[in-house]
Amino acid sequence: MKEEKAIVVFSGGQDSTTCLFWALERFSEVSVIIFDYGQRHQKEIECAESISKDLGVESRVLDMTLINQLSANALTRTDIAVDGGGEGQLPSTFVAGRNHLFLSFAAVAAREMGARHLITGVCETDFSGYPDCRDVFIKSLNVTLNLAMDENFVIHTPLMWLNKAETWALADNLGRLNYVRERTLTCYEGIQGDGCGECPSCQLRQNGLDTYLAQKEGAVQ
Repeated sequence: MKEEKAIVVFSGGQDSTTCLFWALERFSEVSVIIFDYGQRHQKEIECAESISKDLGVESRVLDMTLINQLSANALTRTDIAVDGGGEGQLPSTFVAGRNHLFLSFAAVAAREMGARHLITGVCETDFSGYPDCRDVFIKSLNVTLNLAMDENFVIHTPLMWLNKAETWALADNLGRLNYVRERTLTCYEGIQGDGCGECPSCQLRQNGLDTYLAQKEGAVQ
C-alpha cells in the first residue's frame, strides 16, 4: 500500500496522532483533515495544525460548527458539565453523528484528491459507550460511502480492538511514545500533554500509560 494516498481524520489527540504515525509508515502520501465543530478549546485545532506542520503533513480545517445547532453536548457547550454517563446513559461528551459526518466529509475530500484510504482513531475497546466508535458502524458506513460515491474506499481503524495500554504500546513500537505523550491534547480542559489528570479522558489516558509502562518494565526485568 506504500504507493497509495491516505487521509487521516485528525484531532491532535493521542489516538489520532498514533494513527497518523501508523499511516505514515504505510502510505506514500498522507494528509490530515481537521474539523472545527465548535469544540470548547480552540487549542485542540491549534495543536492538530502544529503537529501536522511539525511532521510535514498537509492539513486542512473544515468548518463543521453546524453540529452546534443540532446537538447539545459537553464538548461544545460550556454550560454542560462533563459527565461519564452510567446506567445506560451516554456520556455528556457524546456528539451525536460526529464520526458519521467527519468520515463522510473526509471521503468527499479523499475522492477529490484521489485517495482511497481513510484512517480514524475510533476504538470499541475503550470507547466510553459512543455508538459511532463501534466496528459495526464503521463497516456499515464504509459500504454506504462506497455505494454513495461509486468508489472503493477502505476505512482503517488501527485502534479498534486495542485498549489504552495497547495504544501506548503501538505508539512506542512506532518510536513515537514520547512525542505522543508530550505533543498531543486529549484533555477535556484543553491542557496539552498529560492534561488535567481529573477529567474522564485524562484518567483513561493516564491509566493506560501507567499500565503499559508497568508491563514494559516487568518485561525488561
